[in-house]
Amino acid sequence: MAHDVYTRTLATLSSVVEAYSTVLFLADPSSKNNPVYRLAGKFSLGDLVDPLSVIEPGKGLVGWIAKENTLLRVQNFDRHKNRLEYYKGNEEMHIKAFMGCSLPDGKGVLCVDSKRQYSFSDRDQKLLHLFAQLIAEQLDSHGRKESLHAVGGYYNAFKDLYALRHRHSRWSDFLQNFLSVTTAAVGCSYGVFCYTNNTKNEYVVEGETVPLVWKPKTQAPAFSMNNGAIGWVCRNGEALVSNSPKGMPESTLFGKGVTTPQFQTVIAQPIVIQRKIRGVFCLAKESPLELAGETQDFVRMATEHLALFLENLYVKSRLQDMSAVAASLQERHEQKAEQEL
Repeated sequence: MAHDVYTRTLATLSSVVEAYSTVLFLADPSSKNNPVYRLAGKFSLGDLVDPLSVIEPGKGLVGWIAKENTLLRVQNFDRHKNRLEYYKGNEEMHIKAFMGCSLPDGKGVLCVDSKRQYSFSDRDQKLLHLFAQLIAEQLDSHGRKESLHAVGGYYNAFKDLYALRHRHSRWSDFLQNFLSVTTAAVGCSYGVFCYTNNTKNEYVVEGETVPLVWKPKTQAPAFSMNNGAIGWVCRNGEALVSNSPKGMPESTLFGKGVTTPQFQTVIAQPIVIQRKIRGVFCLAKESPLELAGETQDFVRMATEHLALFLENLYVKSRLQDMSAVAASLQERHEQKAEQEL
């Protein structure tokens, strides 16, 4: 990966989790006997990240993460007990929260920090882990110009995806824009989101980029989980990836009786919320599309983001319901008190 791709990646992550600084350390291949990790990329709202930072395994928080090959979140940073070792001067004194994640196979450590206490949530921790995985998977492709171009495009698409939750408060608007951004980024011609209805053993189409099965001014169509590629993903909870040169039969995507174009490329990911399959996100194209590792990583991470957004909506809805119940109980209590008086 080139330096500009590192910067683009770290800038995107920093924006997503609202960090002060985002830094990437990679193992120095020339230090096999005494391994060290050198700063490979940084993005900061300040200018005091030391570009010559070197981390030894076991020393400081970053070194501990590298040694233990794990993830760490510190919500109330105590500079007297912990050290980051990548700032110049006394800038580290102002850091109040930190989070770091090791890259697979000991390739490096990805870190974010903040000047606000309790800045990083469970959602931010999941996102950090996903970005660490994606960076590690791209390290071996640093010599491929096409791969670098694709990764850069996907990071730009991620910026748009993570901005959607601030721009669109309505679920329908968010979903339509989510489908448009992901479809364009991957280069597909069709995107669809379906949610599962387990009581009826079916899945329901809730959004499409083009109206293939959901005609305007009609009820959202539902299909049996026993039919079609999307039904298979609903039943098994596993991703489906196909780029057969011969294409999939017209009836394969939604099942028999539903005719669609003969898609030669199909990527379908299950939406998992609280360990249950709640839906499927699917992209398709009539012509062949090379499904490189970075493409599948992008779709997987986009799906994770969609699942997190839906989970937040669910929690928000539950809180609103609980507030309504509490208000009702309070009103009844007050009425009863008035009657007793």
